[in-house]
Amino acid sequence: MMMETLMNAAVVTRFRHPLELRQLPVPTPGPGQVLVRVRACGVCHTDLHAVEGDWPDKPSLPRVPGHEAVGEVVQLGPGVDYLSIGDRVGVPWLHWACGTCEQCLSGWETLCNQQLRSGYDVDGGFAEYLVAYGRFATKLPDGLDYIAAAPLICAGLTVYKGLMMADADPGDWVVISGIGGLGHLAVQYGRAMGFQVVAVDIDDAKLNLAARLGATMTINVRNTDPVGYLQRQIGGAHGALVTAVSPPAFGQAVGMMRPGGTVVLNGLPPGDFPLSIYDMVMRAITLRGSIVGTRYDLGRALHLAAQEKIAATVQTARLQDINEVMEHMQTSALPGRTVLELG
Repeated sequence: MMMETLMNAAVVTRFRHPLELRQLPVPTPGPGQVLVRVRACGVCHTDLHAVEGDWPDKPSLPRVPGHEAVGEVVQLGPGVDYLSIGDRVGVPWLHWACGTCEQCLSGWETLCNQQLRSGYDVDGGFAEYLVAYGRFATKLPDGLDYIAAAPLICAGLTVYKGLMMADADPGDWVVISGIGGLGHLAVQYGRAMGFQVVAVDIDDAKLNLAARLGATMTINVRNTDPVGYLQRQIGGAHGALVTAVSPPAFGQAVGMMRPGGTVVLNGLPPGDFPLSIYDMVMRAITLRGSIVGTRYDLGRALHLAAQEKIAATVQTARLQDINEVMEHMQTSALPGRTVLELG
């Protein structure tokens, strides 16, 4: 079959400006790399940061965003022994890590100082083709279609890892603060892990969704003080995962813990939040940041999703609609996750 030479792509050419729809040459895989025909790619808030250039380490431009890409392998570079032509794969945020530093060797490859990030340091999935390192592309489980799989490559993986870092046991109470694109997946993963999930948000519609997805308890912060309520009702939660992008939610999560509880931070709003040193010490509260998970975590998150029917609330869009999607994302007008269909 004749390989295409040009592909459609959405490209960041200037920060804080609309992405440009361009035709680019189809990339050629190098040693250890594969060429993936992208069938779908989720849109993440991190993509918005790439477009806005508002993180301290800005991507170099021009750049094709997208780190929730799924598709099939159509070409192998020299030395690829893990994948075959036709394999269905996901290409996550972690494009490559060195494999030899302290972080990589101790199981924390996502903290590698030399890592390359998909859609940020290298071109990503807002295109019909992309190049990935074969050993950093993850095979998709049978029965998980591309649209369902795409949001799990980052959003699902992120909350799966965050919940694992809460050190909670089945039957424990775990708060999910913020029931948005990340949070509604966290509710499902939490239930699949056996936790009693407390969903916390300011939107009744999102809390109703959380209840339908299996949350044991819901709290609307506009009407109820979550700290006082949880302390009275259950003596505080064992753990919390904060996916909200509101700084006050972080301090609230600490207050909702019982002694010895663990708060894991996923959300990335600008700014900081006050923290009582006395409270942290005397109640032995653990506070952790959690970024996206490793390749091993992604495999487990995908298989758990396939087994337990964990699914994002998804709306689809075309590549040519990407600027409208980004505009809605800035105003929080999009429910759940948006996935670009690329054929």
